[in-house]
Amino acid sequence: MRVYVVKRLVQAILVLWAAYTLSFVLLSALPGDSVNNRIQNPEAQITPEAGRIMLEFYGLDRPVWQQYLHSLAGVFTGDFGFSLTNGKPVAELIGEALPSTLRLTALGLVFGLLLAVSVAVAANYAPWKWLRDIVGAAPALFASVPTFVVGILALQFLSFRLHVIPSVDNGSFRALQAPAVTLGLLIAAPLAQVFAGSLRQTRRQPFVHVLFAKGASEGYAFRKDVLRNSSLPVLTLLGIAFGELIAGSVVTEAVFARNGIGQLTVGSVNTQDLPVVQGVVLLSTVAYVLVNLAVDLAYPFIDPRVLVGGKARRRTGKPVAQPIPDVPAARVVVPARLPVEMAMP
Repeated sequence: MRVYVVKRLVQAILVLWAAYTLSFVLLSALPGDSVNNRIQNPEAQITPEAGRIMLEFYGLDRPVWQQYLHSLAGVFTGDFGFSLTNGKPVAELIGEALPSTLRLTALGLVFGLLLAVSVAVAANYAPWKWLRDIVGAAPALFASVPTFVVGILALQFLSFRLHVIPSVDNGSFRALQAPAVTLGLLIAAPLAQVFAGSLRQTRRQPFVHVLFAKGASEGYAFRKDVLRNSSLPVLTLLGIAFGELIAGSVVTEAVFARNGIGQLTVGSVNTQDLPVVQGVVLLSTVAYVLVNLAVDLAYPFIDPRVLVGGKARRRTGKPVAQPIPDVPAARVVVPARLPVEMAMP
């Protein structure tokens, strides 16, 4: 277990470094930045001496490799530099925008999980076949509608027509519900589809039939074995779906005019504020890596077989091997064998 944890931590650090380096290279390759654009703008009336001081303050007069090493060293000390647009520290700008986005993504994640579990269970355990077919087709419908379309429709009907939610963010819980539902639908579709398929496959496994033969009910089998064995593919997809939450928050916050990381990202990209964009990329990568690290560390507790000689691998389809619990055995009437049958080899 210790080797497994150390291996995952090293992988997480390498992913963070690769993401930060790639973002720095791509952003540095873009032509211009906020400071140079301001200096070259005739309407700004910035003197060459003032422009030189600005470039020296932001470190833009150094070679690219020196800028990279300086910014990378600042990451380890918590210094992400200053915004090229307003001169504020990047950490301060992210700290002001982060709480709003955290509330939105957390509520969206809760709604998406509840909706996905409800759809998957109903698609497998609903008493009528026509209802199971309708519910089973819901994930495909959720996935086919873009996030911004759902947000615009929710804003049009719930805010402008029914006046259920405010049209702008006023800090209340009512203003958070519609964006959270819009964001939750983004991850509910793939989670529901994968979970429904996993439940369907697990119910066909021999160990579930053995439980039924011993007299276990459908609910007992679901609680004891089916749910646990079906959760591994969902955990694998949940780490990937968290990245969709981060990306979807940009669109959702833009549609519902919420101040958060999404709005900060859009504004920074439009003004070519490279330090802020790098800070947002690093924050998103850290959140994505931490969620996937938590998922990887949760695997051994759900299926101990993933640990093989200190190593681990993700499992997505095979059931968890565990002893069959004691359940009331069904009475089986065995007919008595005739003397002729008993004499047969």
